[in-house]
Order: sequence, then structure tokens, then C-alpha cells
Amino acid sequence: MSIVLIVEDSIAQREMLTYLLKASGLTVAHASDGVEALEAIQTACPDLVVLDIVMPRMNGYEVCRRLKSDPTTQNLPVVMCSSKGEEFDRYWGMKQGADAYITKPFQPTELVETVKQLLRG
Repeated sequence: MSIVLIVEDSIAQREMLTYLLKASGLTVAHASDGVEALEAIQTACPDLVVLDIVMPRMNGYEVCRRLKSDPTTQNLPVVMCSSKGEEFDRYWGMKQGADAYITKPFQPTELVETVKQLLRG
């Protein structure tokens, strides 16, 4: 069973993402900011990361950049999920190495299908 790490500082968003992913048969772990996410990934590497951008201590762009520049985590799929919906935000997220970029609010099926597709990858 695949493990997805949700990195989201909003409790409501985190709970909604958890519900959607668990309902589709995935195991879910959590981190509330970028620093916590990097610690969690080193402890037990998930199969995929769903990453918010705007968070305290370390933003999602920095987390993604660090994951993709580390040989041990460079192949870990990252889905950026953010309310930052401008074309530049999407471009910058992909430039940091994100495998997908989903803008909030999103359709639940869009998130689940993106995650499952990357896990099959």
C-alpha cells in the first residue's frame, strides 16, 4: 500500500486531503510545514508528497528544491497543491522539480487521479 505525505499547514485542508486519499485506498502521513516534512521524509520515506506552497518555517518551493536535489529523494514524486494559481506560480513550482501542480480549489477526482497516476509512474 502506498504512503502519501501531506504537507499542509491548514488543519481543514489537511483533513480534507486525508479523507480523499484514504477513501481511494492510500495510507496517509502528515506534516504541518516544510521543516517537519523534510524530517518525516528522512525518517520514513513516503511514496509521494502532496505539498502546499505557503507555509511557516519553510515554503513548498524550498522543500521541493531540496527533495529534487538530494540523490536519495530526487525520484520521489511531488504534487504541489496551492491556492497560488497564477501561471508564474505553476511555472515556478515545475521549475523546482514538482511532478504536478494542482490549484486550490480543485476537483477531488483531479487530485486522486494525479496522485494515482504518479504512483503508477
